Amino acid sequence: MKPAFGQAGLPKVVVSKDPSCGCCSGWVNHLKAAGFPVEIHETAEVNRVKVRLGVPDALASCHTAEVGSYVIEGHVPADAIKRLLAEKPKAKGLAVPGMPVGSPGMEVEGVEPDTYEVVLFGPSGQTTFARYRGPSAA
Repeated sequence: MKPAFGQAGLPKVVVSKDPSCGCCSGWVNHLKAAGFPVEIHETAEVNRVKVRLGVPDALASCHTAEVGSYVIEGHVPADAIKRLLAEKPKAKGLAVPGMPVGSPGMEVEGVEPDTYEVVLFGPSGQTTFARYRGPSAA
């Protein structure tokens, strides 16, 4: 893992989360460890944020974030966000639907991690952007 001071230039991630959600805090810690500056907005109205930002219902998770011009829904790994920002595809954003075990913030000791997809979504539809098993690329 690269130290935070080596990540100069990463844009701030603004996270909207429910105040009582612990796994969201785990995801935020994952982003910070990857060098992203993070601003947290705690709200009981996270679903309103999702609607405002255009997150499809089928891709919903427990928290929603904004970085650059993109929406990040759920437990998306930091390296997928970095790739998104580097490649700049024409899309609304990335999502990890649900809460897969082993995704950042959803690590469960003694439980085998799920294989899960990071979905790129936008006006032209949805496609698999990356596939993971646990915290690192599969």
